[in-house]
Amino acid sequence: MKLLIRLILFTLPTMVIAQSSEYNISSYKEEGTKAPNVHYIGEAWLHPILHDDDDFNYNITKAKFKANSTLDWHKHSSVQILIIVEGEAYYQERDKSPVILRTGDIIRCDKNIEHWHSSTKNSNVTYLAIYSGKEPTEWTAVLTQDEYDKVAKTLSTN
Repeated sequence: MKLLIRLILFTLPTMVIAQSSEYNISSYKEEGTKAPNVHYIGEAWLHPILHDDDDFNYNITKAKFKANSTLDWHKHSSVQILIIVEGEAYYQERDKSPVILRTGDIIRCDKNIEHWHSSTKNSNVTYLAIYSGKEPTEWTAVLTQDEYDKVAKTLSTN
């Protein structure tokens, strides 16, 4: 009986360690890395959940923006899907009216469409961005604080 107990006590931890080493498990809940203040104003954290995977051919990034943060105009060489996980965001495509996206909303931006997305004036936002990583994001124009403030004022009165 003592031999059986010793065998179980020795074997069980080994099995647990062996089992957990067979999988590459990560979490989208990680905060990410504070992004350098390039192409936006405010505070943002980026967490690359899935990047440079040859089999998947798409990237998934979790982005978290503090309230009152702006993101510059840009476009992607692929479709981009945004899934709002928490909070509220502004989203606008060139020559269209801006909209507010809320927790649970999903929006598709077709490839090569100039757009911007960011937190709202009074709410943080966390979203998942799904896009091809074959070509880098093309930054096309600065979204100034004044332009952002006008969008915030317009959407708050509607």
